[in-house]
Amino acid sequence: MGFKRSAPSNDVAADYDEHAITITPRKHEAAGARAVLVSLQRGLEQMGAMRTAAVLARLNQRTGFDCPGCAWPEDHGGRKWAEFCENGAKAVAEEATKRIVTPEFFARHSIAELSAKPEYWLSQQGRLSHPMVLRPEDDHYRPISWRDAYQLIADHLKKLDSPDQAVFYTSGRTSNEAAFCYQLLVRSFGTNNLPDCSNMCHESSGAALSESIGIGKGSVTVEDVEQADLIIIAGQNPGTNHPRMLSVLEKSKANGAKIIAVNPLPEAGLIRFKDPQKVNGMVGRGVPIADEFVQIRIGGDMALFAGLGKLLLEAEERAPGTVVNQAFVDQHCAGFDEYRRRTLQIDLDTVLAATGIDARQLERVAALVMASQRTIVCWAMGLTQHSHAVATIGEATNLLLLRGMIGKPGAGVCPVRGHSNVQGDRTMGIWEQMPEMFLAALDEEFGIVSPRKHGYDTVAAIRAMRDGRAKVFMAMGGNFASATPDTAVTEAALRNCSLTVQISTKLNRSHLVHGRTALILPTLGRTDRDIRNGRKQVVSVEDSMSMVHLSRGSLHPPSDQVRSEVEIVCQLGRALLGAQHPVPWERFASDYDTIRDAIAAVVPGCTDYNRKVRQPDGFQLPHPPRDAREFQTSTGRANFAVNPLQWVSVPPGRLILQTLRSHDQYNTTIYGLDDRYRGVKGGRRVVFVNASDIEALGLKAGARVDLVSEWNDADGRLQERRAKDFLVVAYSIPVGNAAAYYPETNPLVPLDHTAEKSNTPVSKAIVIRVESGSSGR
Repeated sequence: MGFKRSAPSNDVAADYDEHAITITPRKHEAAGARAVLVSLQRGLEQMGAMRTAAVLARLNQRTGFDCPGCAWPEDHGGRKWAEFCENGAKAVAEEATKRIVTPEFFARHSIAELSAKPEYWLSQQGRLSHPMVLRPEDDHYRPISWRDAYQLIADHLKKLDSPDQAVFYTSGRTSNEAAFCYQLLVRSFGTNNLPDCSNMCHESSGAALSESIGIGKGSVTVEDVEQADLIIIAGQNPGTNHPRMLSVLEKSKANGAKIIAVNPLPEAGLIRFKDPQKVNGMVGRGVPIADEFVQIRIGGDMALFAGLGKLLLEAEERAPGTVVNQAFVDQHCAGFDEYRRRTLQIDLDTVLAATGIDARQLERVAALVMASQRTIVCWAMGLTQHSHAVATIGEATNLLLLRGMIGKPGAGVCPVRGHSNVQGDRTMGIWEQMPEMFLAALDEEFGIVSPRKHGYDTVAAIRAMRDGRAKVFMAMGGNFASATPDTAVTEAALRNCSLTVQISTKLNRSHLVHGRTALILPTLGRTDRDIRNGRKQVVSVEDSMSMVHLSRGSLHPPSDQVRSEVEIVCQLGRALLGAQHPVPWERFASDYDTIRDAIAAVVPGCTDYNRKVRQPDGFQLPHPPRDAREFQTSTGRANFAVNPLQWVSVPPGRLILQTLRSHDQYNTTIYGLDDRYRGVKGGRRVVFVNASDIEALGLKAGARVDLVSEWNDADGRLQERRAKDFLVVAYSIPVGNAAAYYPETNPLVPLDHTAEKSNTPVSKAIVIRVESGSSGR
């Protein structure tokens, strides 16, 4: 399109009154005509009519945009016109907005003024248009040239006593090409300090699956999901977080699949789906999704899977050879005898107490598992953000191993990632613990010497900045200050840095929580056209199911001062490491095919990358357990996980809080102030509580309260965190549990309250007390 954006004369009004929240009954279906109308409305508000029509028509098409909204795979083969989900449309509208944030905007607003604005207001101002710098003596960001910005970063990095005093964070929306160059830059500089958003979400999945099956990725495809006859969806809300998954579940249902939903809250998308592409989705009642809703207590999932395992093993004892796939276990598995002994000793009364369900439902679910010939277990952060998350995922995988459900069509493990390329970034080397094989290949290809000492993950990076062991922080995308736990500690850590650098598309909180010197570097989004030396460049991404494909932007960028992530990294590489450095930074910046050639030489499974990624549906990376039932574990087999049973008990007079998204947000990006499916309109500071708990705590629905988290540190000292002014909402949630939106509740998550083995912050099991009477203002 020949569209040129222009700066608005005034800021975009996005203020709101948190005391004007309206509560209505929750919805019992997802999508439908309302989703289409909301998508169009948000598009028109942000982009205008012509731009909305052009953008939405290209979304999720082979020759258009890869949706930046989530990592759920695209359907293969022919696609329907304008086939997209509501939150994907919102994500693209936010990125393709006509609103821009110019140097004049920063001249009008001091850091103090902007810091007083809510996150929603900041993001609604639009796309960043120019590189900006905040120097120690300034209270406003000021323009800076790209050349001076690169030199400023290089000067700070060269002054460090050690490369390990720098931290290089990555968001999961970074492309494969940018991620590969970024990790190459960081390792060429001399550190493995490469924390990323995966540390806070699916790190537990990677740790558990690596132990169990030898690779930290899911083993299924979209076609497998359609062919499954039983799908267990645990700790996931696809109606909001992965809406396109619902159309695949609808196909599964049509093929005869049973679906079990395991969640503390009833989610509209797992009750009924109204496909906007079909007549019955627009005017009919849609399709019921879940055949069984297991309303589990927060943190009770491990007990559920262990209890199911016990019932299956007992059934096998009563009728040998009818439940356990003994041939698969004998040929491909290790640790079965120990698993069997431990599991048969589990007390079912303990299971029922930990899960909050009754024996009849547990038996119904076990019967479905035993009857299934093709079982898939899907999960998201409802499982991964617990102290016993790795053990829980191991227990879920045990059920599949027991039944021989790995390396079989229509069966397997399916961790559903959130960020659109978080899995691809890890494949490209964004990890503080990359294996020797990868580092050796990197060194051989480029003639560098990569460091071998493991670097900081996200939690360790915050500790290092807090303690003065890290002095420079650079983020490739994301909103670190708002996405991370223990907000006050994280913000103090960032302010303790000598330099913070944010490579961003839009204004966010992290630009205002800065080091003594700070840079904002505006970058292209997935929808933007990327022209280098007169040639259009494309990037690639990897979805949740290991499919790698191209992403093609075609819209004019917000200004001629916006640079691609690839160019920013490569120009910084040249400024920092010099023209004689063996990595061809200039060539990489001008032709992304040359980056893909390097990826082909270094990254396992990426041979002939340039050709394969240009195939109509891209290509799938190898997965030994799925492809050949090969398990690259310490035993050379799939390992049954054997851990003591753990769950989350509720202290007297307290609640267990989980954080969650509203339907109007994507991680820390707030699209709007309505959670349509849960009946919340006009605000976000709400806490969902069972009516029995509201009464027992001496409260009333509609009361304003403070939430105070309680946690005992390593020395046994009680630690408290406070988040003020939340509206109490009576909701269908287990007794003793509560839920509220993040990032508003991130201040309640202690930095050191992390999952065993993965070090992921425990955002789904926070002990809180509720105090009434806060003014909140």
